[in-house]
Amino acid sequence: MNGRDNGHANGHANGTDSSIDVVIIGAGISGINAAYRLQTECPNYSYTILEARDDLGGTWDLFRYPGIRSDSDLYTFGFRFNPWTPKNPIAEGHMIKGYMRETAEKFGIDKHMRFRHRLISADWFSTENLWTLNIENDSHTKIVKARFILFGSGYYNYKEPLEAKIPGLENFQGQVIHPQFWPEDLDYKKKKILIIGSGATAITLLPNLAAQAERVTMIQRSPTYVFSLPNNGNTLLLWWLVPFSWLLPKTLFKSIQRMAWLLAARFLFLFCRSFPSLSRWILKLRAKRQLPSHIPHDPHFKPRYGPWEQRLCVSPDGDFYKSLRSGKADVRTDTIKTVTKKGITINSGETLDADIIITATGLKLQIAGGAVLSVDGKKIDIGSKYMWNGIMIQDLPNAAFFIGYTNASWTLGADATAQFVTRLLNSFESRKLIAATPRMNSQYAGEVQNRPLLNLSSTYINVADRVLPMAADRGPWQARDHYRKDIKFSLYGKIDDQMEYVHGSDLHVQPKIA
Repeated sequence: MNGRDNGHANGHANGTDSSIDVVIIGAGISGINAAYRLQTECPNYSYTILEARDDLGGTWDLFRYPGIRSDSDLYTFGFRFNPWTPKNPIAEGHMIKGYMRETAEKFGIDKHMRFRHRLISADWFSTENLWTLNIENDSHTKIVKARFILFGSGYYNYKEPLEAKIPGLENFQGQVIHPQFWPEDLDYKKKKILIIGSGATAITLLPNLAAQAERVTMIQRSPTYVFSLPNNGNTLLLWWLVPFSWLLPKTLFKSIQRMAWLLAARFLFLFCRSFPSLSRWILKLRAKRQLPSHIPHDPHFKPRYGPWEQRLCVSPDGDFYKSLRSGKADVRTDTIKTVTKKGITINSGETLDADIIITATGLKLQIAGGAVLSVDGKKIDIGSKYMWNGIMIQDLPNAAFFIGYTNASWTLGADATAQFVTRLLNSFESRKLIAATPRMNSQYAGEVQNRPLLNLSSTYINVADRVLPMAADRGPWQARDHYRKDIKFSLYGKIDDQMEYVHGSDLHVQPKIA
């Protein structure tokens, strides 16, 4: 089957597929990475990737707004087994998607993908020690049986953005657009554009729209830190090694490059959190040097929070500041009084005219792609459960979730999870196990203190408090910290700590399908 084959796994066409050892939900970067780890470390296990959309890419297929790009460097965001080779560490979405496609085809992962297969619900039956997955495929329902599920479906809702309360938005007679649903035919040349928001999406949109628009103004309730980064991975960190790179094997140079970026990102985070006042001063100095004289640092670039309490917004080669200096882009720091027929009135009394309003107000978080999960017919309330080592969810058997980092590349955390899962599955065979379920010991229940799963104060994370699973202050229920610690656990950590197992005979005996 080719990468776009929409048929049934293992060739069955009766609405019920044969049993599959591992089902991966999502053909994004986490799913592709997991597939490589599975076929490399667990070659005896069958697997398939179910993707709700009609192509691979996940985030990088969904978002189509001008300039969509990573906010992490591709040397660590990319696959360790197939390193990113271009010199630019910050890449646009089409480049990332092309890289993912090339990786999937190179390693034969695309042959395991089933597109337009949306997971509606998954129910674990203890009598079979199997998952029963209800899949929607082109308006038809299919049943897939699986021993283990890997949820690589991301952490936000692809269908609904975060709802923003913008007074009078219904009055506007121009176009209102959310970046998550960018119209392919949008003509914004010579138009006046207002962007509501100050996060990574707004910081990306402003310079890219200003290149063709008449004027672009970003309206922010509160500012964020915008960190300019030279978009050349070699000159920034490896200038000392580049002249001698031709002497090194390519794989070795790429490993050094990846490690350099990993350590640099970790150092920046720890420095900002350990020395907030000094970090704030340095970021202020860098911003003031790049701002035009008519845009003051205070209040437009003086956040109320400390550095890395929310993600730093990356501006490759300072493109955001360049657009402000060009005179075609501007910023207002205020709250919105009302939206009028022709623009927005802010509480200072100023009215800004617009042809287009863009609501870059954040993402609506969800887990498991919105699928309903149950155990023996009882629905699991994920928001009331704790996460075990940032990988599995309390009381949910044979399921792992890819949760990356807020302060480093997402793929690092996804790979740590994938490597743990392959270790767990191999232990299933060696120990004759068929199921593993995280269970909180009675000594912990009622005593643990809740901690946030994602350690940022961003609005879209705070409003999703009851959607994501919880973390605790102790034991295997603590939130993930950093990659070096987590990969060490994945490879060598205690696999039995507060984990309940079901023993069986041969994992690969095919069960009867109902």
